Amino acid sequence: MHETTVAVIDSKVLFKVFGPSDENLRQIRRSLGIKITLDADKIIIRGTPDETRQGAALLEQLQKTALHNKSINSDDILRAISEIKQDKKLTNAKPIEVFGNKQVRPKTAGQALYAEELRRREIVFCVGPAGTGKTYLAVAKSVESLKNDLVKKIVLVRPAVEAGERLGFLPGDLQTKITPYLRPLLDALADMLERDLLQRYMEEDKIEVIPLAYMRGRTLNNAAIILDEAQNTTTAQMKMFLTRMGESSTITVCGDTTQIDLPENQKSGLMDALHRLKHINEIALVKLNKSDIVRHHLVQKIVDAYE
Repeated sequence: MHETTVAVIDSKVLFKVFGPSDENLRQIRRSLGIKITLDADKIIIRGTPDETRQGAALLEQLQKTALHNKSINSDDILRAISEIKQDKKLTNAKPIEVFGNKQVRPKTAGQALYAEELRRREIVFCVGPAGTGKTYLAVAKSVESLKNDLVKKIVLVRPAVEAGERLGFLPGDLQTKITPYLRPLLDALADMLERDLLQRYMEEDKIEVIPLAYMRGRTLNNAAIILDEAQNTTTAQMKMFLTRMGESSTITVCGDTTQIDLPENQKSGLMDALHRLKHINEIALVKLNKSDIVRHHLVQKIVDAYE
């Protein structure tokens, strides 16, 4: 058994950390599986090396919190434990290598898990609110696969569904009409590839950005295929999309189940697929939440307000 110690800042601070009748102390022991004893001006922590490291980090953090707070409650402890475990996952998270010297690094524990599943599985579903990096990380992993010759092309797909608006007949040719729907995917690509290289890959058909309707009748081999805004597919469309998968291909399905723009009488193909496919072990389902939001800090508050 491994042992480490943490200095006691102050006896009053320690009382706040341990809580009345040592309630907090018992919660910490249960949550991390460690043994904690007090010896004069130091706290002794025993457990595995990983457990004692987390325990020491937790007690140091809680003592600092207690210096400025009147008390430490159960929620404070759970939040601190979550942050410490997240730091561990992020430390171990492997960056996604895109072109040049660019890297895309997971910024939350949820994103680290998502990136890991993208490496391990051929089909990954990722659901979560706006700003959690669902599509961005999927595009990054696809670019990495293209760079390393694991796939021959990237196919980015989106359903052309209006978000509560009626846009009517847009002017221009077909490409002009569908570009607004596909803009978020193009923006992600532009972050990872030099403009000239992106243009060349699109001209050479190594990168294809298309509406979902264009997938019908195709079989895609050696491709990284991403479906964005999947909550706006119908059940039939989702089945059609998933069955386009050919040899040596991967599929990533991204969506936000709180932003369905389909008519009320139509069931979301994403919701249906999550239910139908949940027992297939080879398919990964990653659920991101508001703690994984990496856009402007106000986005998280806005999501809270609408929940």
